Amino acid sequence: MDPSPSRPSLLERLSLLLLGEPEDREQLLQLLRGAHDRNLMDADALSMIEGALSVSEMQVRDIMVPRAQMDVVSIHDPFEKIVDFALDTAHSRFPAIGESKDDVIGILLAKDLLRHYAGREFDLRDSLRPAVFIPESKRLNVLLREFRASRNHMAIVVDEYGGVAGLVTIEDVLEQIVGDIEDEYDFDEAAGNIVLDNAGRYRVKATTEIEDFNAAFGTRLSDEAYDTVGGLVIHQLGRLPRRNEVVIIDGLRLQVLRADSRRVHTLLVDPQKGLALDTQQPS
Repeated sequence: MDPSPSRPSLLERLSLLLLGEPEDREQLLQLLRGAHDRNLMDADALSMIEGALSVSEMQVRDIMVPRAQMDVVSIHDPFEKIVDFALDTAHSRFPAIGESKDDVIGILLAKDLLRHYAGREFDLRDSLRPAVFIPESKRLNVLLREFRASRNHMAIVVDEYGGVAGLVTIEDVLEQIVGDIEDEYDFDEAAGNIVLDNAGRYRVKATTEIEDFNAAFGTRLSDEAYDTVGGLVIHQLGRLPRRNEVVIIDGLRLQVLRADSRRVHTLLVDPQKGLALDTQQPS
């Protein structure tokens, strides 16, 4: 008996879908979005493909950290001040400057500060890595290729007059493709307590008040027993949650992104998945 035909792979199904040979990038994107609508690829895969296509059109000025927001260390600062600043900002790399931000001397790696505490000879100026300078107009796909070739992770962006306009890291470029790269420090304080990501989910600070949470998600959660959404999750579980633990509350899927032994810090809220799970539960 002939074996039953195997199911076409994702690549084969996509190839069939793309036989129409799109004439431009917009048609290609429409076909890919159609593939997503037909469940041939998930939302994350579509988002990454869209991001990969967009980096060739974007320039460094579109994503750089502006000069005013750059965290830098001064070559004239005492060692203790530099260490305290590195601990407070929690970055792994810092532009080191002379008299002003236009005078970038090199790049300080935070790990190099450990040499001092290991009892080894340490000189700040001698420990600096060479700084890479790039124009604001550089395309992101070209920059990513250069980052990979040179193994640099940070570049200083200069304007047409040679002044420092900002900085960009390899993480900034990769996030245009894969979306936000989560870590325990990566939450924009200025963006508010509830932030929408590229996948249609929301990053929510655990300190968000229940009243604000209700207003954002259309829920009617009581704030009599707890004031914040972090308190809500703890109350629901009856204990402190672990990282990546999930609870379903009032049709919302809440996943713990960051928590420690004392409190919850950040949650990921996905309304659609929560509603889907609720509808599948037996009555």
